[in-house]
This record gives sequence, C-alpha cells and structure tokens, in this order.
Amino acid sequence: MIKNWFSDRAFAFSASGIRKVFDLGAKLENPINLSIGQPDFDMPDAAKNAAIEAVRLGKNGYSPTQGIAPLLQRLQKEVDAEYTHPDRSVFLTSGTSGGLVLTLLATVNPGDEVIMCDPYFVMYEAVTKMIGGVPVPVDTYPDFKFPVQKFRDAVTPKTKLILFNSPSNPSGSTASPAEAEAVARLAAEKNLLLVSDEIYSMFCHSEFVSPAKFNPQTLVLGGYSKSYGMPGWRVGFAHGPKELIEQLLKFQQYTFVCAPQPGQWGALAALDCDMSREIAAYRRKRDRLYDGIKDYYEVVKPEGAFYMFPKAPWGTASEFVNAAVTEHSLLIIPGNIFSRYDTHFRISYAASEETIERGIKAFRKLAVKKK
Repeated sequence: MIKNWFSDRAFAFSASGIRKVFDLGAKLENPINLSIGQPDFDMPDAAKNAAIEAVRLGKNGYSPTQGIAPLLQRLQKEVDAEYTHPDRSVFLTSGTSGGLVLTLLATVNPGDEVIMCDPYFVMYEAVTKMIGGVPVPVDTYPDFKFPVQKFRDAVTPKTKLILFNSPSNPSGSTASPAEAEAVARLAAEKNLLLVSDEIYSMFCHSEFVSPAKFNPQTLVLGGYSKSYGMPGWRVGFAHGPKELIEQLLKFQQYTFVCAPQPGQWGALAALDCDMSREIAAYRRKRDRLYDGIKDYYEVVKPEGAFYMFPKAPWGTASEFVNAAVTEHSLLIIPGNIFSRYDTHFRISYAASEETIERGIKAFRKLAVKKK
C-alpha cells in the first residue's frame, strides 16, 4: 500500500487548515476575503526594479549560504547598532519560516519540549512535531498577554526552548517591555534557548521591545515579507550568538541552500523605502474593524501585526466559520488551527477598506444568528 511509503512524522500533524480556506475561497464568486496573512499592498517599485535588474544582470544562481554581501553587511550594521552584543551574528534565511525550520532542526532532539503561547502560529506546533519534539502550549486566553509565570510553570527537565512571537499571529498581541524582559530573564535563568519571532515588528501600534535586549543569547527571526509586501520572494533573516548561527548555516547548506538571490537584492533596495503610509493604513483598518464589531463580539483590540482574534458569539468557532463561509462568502480562519480550543476565529485586516466594510456588515449579521 502507498501508505507504507510514509514516515511516522507524516501523520504527526494535519495539512494547514488555512490552505483549506484559501482553496474554498477560490471557488467563491467575489468572497469577502479576511483570511490571508499577507499584506494587501505590493512591494515598493524600487525593490521590484532592483530584483528585476538582478535577474537581468544574471544574478540568478546561488548566493553564498549566508546571503549576498551588501544585504548581510547592512543587516549586521543595524543589528550591531541596536544590540551592541559583540558575539551577535546574522544571516539571510529562506523566509522567517525557513529560519524557524533551521532553528528547530539544529536545537531540538526527539522528546525535547518546546514552550509556545496558545494560540500560536500554525508552524510552531507542526514543525515541532515534525522533528520529534513535544509542543507545550501555554494558555494565554482571554487577553492573549504573555504570562511569564505560566511559562515558568511549564518548564521541565525536558524543556529545550521557548518560542516567543510578538506581535503575535493570530491575536495581534504585543509584549510590553516588562513582559519581554521577564521572559528573557526566565530563559537565561533556566538556560533555555529563547527564539523571538519578530516578523511583524514593523506593524506594531504600541511600543515594540525585543527580548534580545535583555538576553544576548536570544535568537531573533525576522524578515521582509510582511514589512515590504514581498512574501513570495522568501527572504528572511536570523541573528543570534555566533556559535548558534554557525550551526543554522550548516543546516541551511543541506536544506534551503540560500534565500533566493533576486529577492535578496530586492530586499536590500526595500530597506531604503518609507513604509509609514502602509503602517498607518493598517492602524486605521484595525480601528475601523474593531469599532465595527466590538459591540457584537468579545474581542481584544490588537496592538500589532494585522490580525484580530474574536470569540465566536455562538456555537464552536468551526461552526461559526462554516456559517460565515457558506452563508456570507466571508473567509476567516477557525481558531482551532492555532490552538487547542475551538472558541475563537482569526480575521486578517490586510485587505482593502471596501472588503473590511463588507466584512463588518457580515459579522454583524452573523453575531445575532441563533444556535
């Protein structure tokens, strides 16, 4: 049987439920798409032109495993200025997701425990299981703050690392400076690797502070996909202790090889582009969506990223999302994709204002539906 071809890890996790919603949306005529977790703005023209020019100049082969020198030097300079850690090295990854895969491959043994907030980005649980690790979700309901005491309580002799995501996908929650410092101190005290996923740091509507400020051993993962509207180019970065970065580079050599070279040249040009207009637009969209549904739903106003995570007003979140899709062509994501609980759902407000207005009307109608 074909099934006998597969490894045990192939059945340790399911296909992404987000992709299932995307597939469903492709079959609908004029859906209200508030599901997709990517910017609705295009990458800056300067970045496009730089990538196109790189292609025309024949820069289509492999780059060095760590990345092209100009972008690498630019990133190292920025990191040195911000952190002043003498041992902090950088390299370019194949997207932030690629950086996460490399990190867990290089650090987690079968049976090792990985602490993460619940709700969590879908890859955290899946990749942990993929390599034989044990996900340890820490409940952050109902306010989605970062409960450091719960992190402490979750630590066991098998704990290897803490995955920390601020601003968060799916809740949009952003750690306060005190919370960032507390989790950094905890990781240092327990000799745990702290991995800070900061892909949404530019989309922060409150003060953003990296836990790496307080713990030099923190590994930071970031990228240019969300900030500059270029998720398809798959260009991310990582920075952390030199010894750890060297191990990640070794794994990159035998997996992703390098980040796509034309995308790296595009990212380098993007760094000189002003994205303040796009960031301000997402703040307005967040406010409009929140004001439009807050009287109908239990919802925490997000402080970053471009997601909102309301509680379903009736039934399970899966039942609610099914009604949203089938009755209103409203595409949203059930919360059990990100969580052990099936109570909330994710909205992405990375959408046009017209789509958000259509969404608000549909949400109001859905809220009063009887069980």
